[in-house]
Amino acid sequence: MNKLLLLSSLIMFCSCYQIERDCKQFKTGTFTSTIRIDDVDYISTFKRNDLIQIETFEGKTDSSTVRWINDCEVIFKTINPKNRAERKDVHLKILITTDSSYVFEYSYVGEAKKQKGLAIKSK
Repeated sequence: MNKLLLLSSLIMFCSCYQIERDCKQFKTGTFTSTIRIDDVDYISTFKRNDLIQIETFEGKTDSSTVRWINDCEVIFKTINPKNRAERKDVHLKILITTDSSYVFEYSYVGEAKKQKGLAIKSK
């Protein structure tokens, strides 16, 4: 009986906490993104509209088509890939949102290894 009471209390407590995800406001705009890999921060800027995302990273600019799966998940396809890695589509999922930022995870489509990052929307 005590286990059942503890389990039901735990379920009720966990169900009361819901992570905020208002993804629609991040479908378009200008953003700065930070990704940490092996204790190194990689920062890029990008502009996104309904059809295209233009990203600048370390002085290089790339463009990708944008295809939203739902309000919080998108697939990017590089328009002019320069190598095999750029030919792979990228899947990005927004995990948490605030009024001006979102935490995301991304990976190449079909690959299990995911990276996380933070994007901040410019005003």
